[in-house]
Amino acid sequence: MFADADFFPCGRISRRRFLHQAGGGFLGLALGGLWAEAGEMQAAIDGPHFAPKAKSVIFLFMCGGVSHIDTFDPKDNKWVGKFVDAVGFGDNLAPMKRPVIPCLRTFTRYGKSGIPVSDWFPHVGSVIDEIAVVRSMWCHEGNHFPAVIETCTGHRGRQFDHPTLGGWVSYALGTANRNLPTFVNIGRPSSPVQLTGGYLGATVAATPFQSGETPIPNLYPPLGGTRVERERHMQMLQVMNREFRERYAINSDIQARAKAYELAARMQLSTPEVVDFSQEPDHVKTLYGIGENETEEFGKQLLLARRLAEKGVRFIQICHAGGGNGAWDSHGDMKSHAPLCRATDKPIAGLIRDLKQRGMLDETLVVWTSEFGRTPWSQNTTGRDHNPKGYSSWLVGGGIKGGTVHGATDEVGYKAVENPHYYSDLHATILRQLGLDHTKMEIQLLGRALRLIEEGAPIQEIIG
Repeated sequence: MFADADFFPCGRISRRRFLHQAGGGFLGLALGGLWAEAGEMQAAIDGPHFAPKAKSVIFLFMCGGVSHIDTFDPKDNKWVGKFVDAVGFGDNLAPMKRPVIPCLRTFTRYGKSGIPVSDWFPHVGSVIDEIAVVRSMWCHEGNHFPAVIETCTGHRGRQFDHPTLGGWVSYALGTANRNLPTFVNIGRPSSPVQLTGGYLGATVAATPFQSGETPIPNLYPPLGGTRVERERHMQMLQVMNREFRERYAINSDIQARAKAYELAARMQLSTPEVVDFSQEPDHVKTLYGIGENETEEFGKQLLLARRLAEKGVRFIQICHAGGGNGAWDSHGDMKSHAPLCRATDKPIAGLIRDLKQRGMLDETLVVWTSEFGRTPWSQNTTGRDHNPKGYSSWLVGGGIKGGTVHGATDEVGYKAVENPHYYSDLHATILRQLGLDHTKMEIQLLGRALRLIEEGAPIQEIIG
């Protein structure tokens, strides 16, 4: 018998009664207390619209704004000390001039394609023939938080209810493995918006993973009981949940959380295997830089990403150096990029080589990007300011044409001037390789059509 306080007007019930009737003691036994915001285990809703080139995406997001000038878009130092027109920089519409500072990096042409890559990324340079570099990306926002929102949702960064790209992929394609989420995030993001399902609902939000023995807090079931018993409890929980849904009208957030519980129970049986690196050969771990101080953490994250892609996870987002503005935010000194490049260079090249040797590169799309680039001038220091007007992203695998450079910034690296591509073009390219038509990626909500991409199209020049 429940007290009157367990009921609310209009046929709703309290959270306490919901938890009791939805599972009672079985929740604790089967699910170990996990209250996960997990990906939806759904059938495909809207796609694919045509034959996909890629089955999974590994999305590498460098938090804070990587300097394209010092990495993948070399410029001639003949402009050093000269003042360039910086009108429109940030929120300032008044005319202003800024002096160009030097790039202290050396660039080497790698591979048959001869694409120049900075000495900060020699390992990535060694696989550049697999990579398509887009040097003409741009976005609107010049501050971190709104720029992250814009680049992960495809909408101007003052709106907070839009789903992130991974959520749209999850919504459109559903799951390829019912025991794992469709959308996983590894690493600390710059903003929670990078994980959100927005108006698509919590069921398509990212599930946070981490490498190591505990990929998700509270994942493992409590001691005692057998796998057969836990599966029987789960079956009973499903029956009780179904009866509950038929009896009461419950909102989508509660439905999402109930499904997250169900997913969590299945993950207890499958996820430990995914994060167990003990069976990986030493030479594979060496590829990723596992066992080396600077590359250990990111190497494990990328190896986990490869293993998740093998298991059918569709969208694996890895946020590097997140939190706050992100460690790639190098206002004070461009030398702050150096340890970040060392930490990521070898693992990224190792991921590409590993995917290729396993025959997975053709069906796995790897994307490297940031929320914006850096300016050719400084703020009275040896660092660089934010620059949304022109920067670089690159893609590899999943039907992308390797050994390609597309687009260009101006002579000093400030603005995208040749084949400029708004960030939505990158989104549209990713969707196309997954077999999704970006023009059909919309839902009707309160009489309004809502889309991932308002304007833009795939970057055809880099598609094989």
